[in-house]
Formats: sequence, structure tokens, C-alpha cells
Amino acid sequence: MPRYPERPGDIFEDFIEDYRRIFGRDLVNIVLYGSAAGADYQPGRSDINFLIVLTDEGIEHLDHAFETVDRWLKRRVAVPLFVTEAYIQGSLDVFPIEYLDMKRRHTHVYGRDVLGALSFEPEHVRLQCEREIKGKLLLLREGFLQTRGKVRELEALIKESLPAFVALFEALLFLKDMEIPVTKRDVLRAGCGAFDLDAAVFDELLAIREGRSKPGADQLVDLFKAYLKTVRKLALIVDSWGG
Repeated sequence: MPRYPERPGDIFEDFIEDYRRIFGRDLVNIVLYGSAAGADYQPGRSDINFLIVLTDEGIEHLDHAFETVDRWLKRRVAVPLFVTEAYIQGSLDVFPIEYLDMKRRHTHVYGRDVLGALSFEPEHVRLQCEREIKGKLLLLREGFLQTRGKVRELEALIKESLPAFVALFEALLFLKDMEIPVTKRDVLRAGCGAFDLDAAVFDELLAIREGRSKPGADQLVDLFKAYLKTVRKLALIVDSWGG
């Protein structure tokens, strides 16, 4: 058995069996989500993320999964996100971006596909977009100053911060009733096109995150300043939509 699956689907049968053994009838749904459910999956590098939906009774016995979670961690399967259906329905107004991303990029693995039936209120999505973009802008400014312009720290900040903007652009495209592309690169480009942002900035940020570009310190500082300017423009745009 390989340590890291070449394809996420290779582990589905064993994964289902492990959690059926633990939770039995309390296991409602297993869903693969994130990059492992899309075209961006990279064996050995991408985490494999599962959403596991349990009954109200089953969620009270998570301790039964201690050993199973630990064993799958060794095969680069992240700790699953354990929820109930009631939790999901009660969270759609608070975390619509996260569930929207899961719904459009997931693979049904077992049980009843809970995500497939979800619907979203546009105003809930808009409010979270505004909150997240403004919050990210403050964190990016703080992080930028903490790097003191050092290459390694700037690269780490870019790699850590960029994935959130993929999900944000997906949500913003949803609000504009536009087609949402499949790959991260295309999502970023589509988002920039929809809001008249400089796509070259996000192309270079993604190239750094993927290890395809290694600019020097001065170039990185200039790029990050452009990153901040672009996010600030996006914050103003979303703010202008009102409530």
C-alpha cells in the first residue's frame, strides 16, 4: 500500500470501511473536498480532505476515531471535518463561502450527498466576502511589516495567504452569476477580469506558491505592495455593493 495515494479515489474503499466500522448507522455522508477533488491535486503534496457527516448521536463519540484518524494522517489524509446536518444548515449564513467552495468542488464518496442539496442567500455570501477581504487586507499589511522585506518570510506569507483568495473569487463570481472555472489559476484570472484587477499580480503570486518563480528581495517587496493595492481595490468594490 503506497504511503501517499496517486489518486484520492484509490483510498475510498478502505476509508469508507474504517468509518463504517466505527460509526455504523450514524455515518450519514462522506465527501472529498478541496484540491483533492479537483484538477489541482498533486500526489504527495496536496492534502486529502474529507467532510464526514454524522448523526447527532454519532457526533458524541468522536473519541472512537482516535486511532483511525492517526493512521490516515500518515497517508496525508487530513483530520476529517466532522459535522452534523443541523450544523451545516445552521452555518450557511455564517460560512457560506466555505460551503459554496465545498459544494462546487467535491466528490461524493459515501451515503447521501448532503452538500449537493445546499442553497445560498446572496446577501450572506456578500457579507462574508466583505468581512473576509477587509480582514485579509489588515492581516496582509501586518504580515508584510513583520517580514521586514526578507525573501523567505515574504514567500511564506504569499503561500499561506493566496488560497483564501481563490475561495473569495469563487464566491464573488457566484454573486455576479458568472461561470466559475475549475482550476485555481483560472479562478484567479476570471476574478481579476470580472473586477478589473491586475491578473499579472495573481499569476506571479501563484507561480511563487507553486515554486515556479523565485524573485529577489526587491522584486518581492514590489510584488507584495501590488498585492496589497489590489486587495484594497477589491475591498472597496465589495464595500460599494452595500447591503
